[in-house]
Amino acid sequence: MRIAVSGSTGLIGTALSRSLRADGHDIVRLVRRAPQEARRYESAGRAPAAGGRPPSEVRWDPKGQYVDAAGLVGCDAVVHLAGAGIGDRRWTPAYKKELRDSRVLGTAAIADALASLDEPPRTLIVGTAVGYYGDTGSRPVDESAPPGDDFLANLCQEWEEAAVSAEEAGIRTVFARSGLVVAREGGAWGPLFRIFKAGAGGRLGSGNQYWSHIALHDHIAALRHLLERDDLSGPFNLTAPEPVTNKEATAAMGRVLHRPTIFPVPAPVLRAALGEFSKDVLGSQRVIPRRLLESGFTFAFPGIEDAVRAALR
Repeated sequence: MRIAVSGSTGLIGTALSRSLRADGHDIVRLVRRAPQEARRYESAGRAPAAGGRPPSEVRWDPKGQYVDAAGLVGCDAVVHLAGAGIGDRRWTPAYKKELRDSRVLGTAAIADALASLDEPPRTLIVGTAVGYYGDTGSRPVDESAPPGDDFLANLCQEWEEAAVSAEEAGIRTVFARSGLVVAREGGAWGPLFRIFKAGAGGRLGSGNQYWSHIALHDHIAALRHLLERDDLSGPFNLTAPEPVTNKEATAAMGRVLHRPTIFPVPAPVLRAALGEFSKDVLGSQRVIPRRLLESGFTFAFPGIEDAVRAALR
């Protein structure tokens, strides 16, 4: 298949592109700068030959809601993973706007570009988040649960609604609602590995809040499962089937890394350090991947200790 990927330099995008290329698929990267082919021809002082090789990079501007749609001709699928980092900065009004614009405007731009093509890709996968459900406490929720009503839940709703033009054009549209990806290289879990390896790890707040995690390996496998199954559409929770509390995750990190876990971070300290984002760190989401399991997907690393060990390989 020929697959376009936005956010291809991020944790998930890098791993997904590597996995797909290893199996012989062609990857087209959506980039904000001039594509490599254009820069190469420009430096050579000539134009690309008519009927040349399809581009490996396509220019887009999510805030400007522009995508070079012609570069997506011939693609079988698009996986949209780009967006400003949820936990990268304090949620000031300016950064909340950045979070929204990077996701809602970017998703609308891609969906509109695909809908404009005479022969659009068959599939669009939009990577969203389990933040859609808000704080669910200890109550397990699956894809049938209603959305929450906090900032992140409202953002996720707008994010998914922004793909409406692709759905109306008959493109199979999937919303991959991701949990906390267990990986050393980055994402929400990356800093935890550094903290625990330094022997400074501990529960956050009470530690009783549920964390819906997923091993990086399983996340990539789930995306590929959704890419390959033409009968699947709509929302899918990309979370392990066994959500654990922060306290349980902390204990697993300590066991695997052979480090103490005696330095809890009190809730007031987190609120002072993280501002509004602390609500999501201290909040509880017990999310179940019902639709993924019903579709026949099998997790390689379903437990938290399995996922932590897999991240260290």
